[in-house]
Amino acid sequence: MTGVFPARFAALEPFADWAIHGERARYAKRFGSTMEELQAFYDAAFPLLESGTEYLKTVSMDDIGEQDKHLLWLFCSLVTVAFPVEGWRQPKVPDSGASSIDAVLEPAV
Repeated sequence: MTGVFPARFAALEPFADWAIHGERARYAKRFGSTMEELQAFYDAAFPLLESGTEYLKTVSMDDIGEQDKHLLWLFCSLVTVAFPVEGWRQPKVPDSGASSIDAVLEPAV
């Protein structure tokens, strides 16, 4: 059985639900998660960010495979949770009330 991610990133398999396509969906996952869940994901993914980035630089975006696409989306989710974990200590932007920002365009992948 193959995993969601390339074999060298098998440690991220428990966090496969963070391999989310689309910014709105990533934000919804962040808002619907507890700080404990965000922290666990961050703690697992952040140490692999540099090696993941170097690996993805070798992948052609023209014919990217499903495992590589999922890895890319997972690291996009990591960016989405970094501020809440590192600075705010809560899933939502502090003192922002009901405001929101919607992405008009997203990467094609």
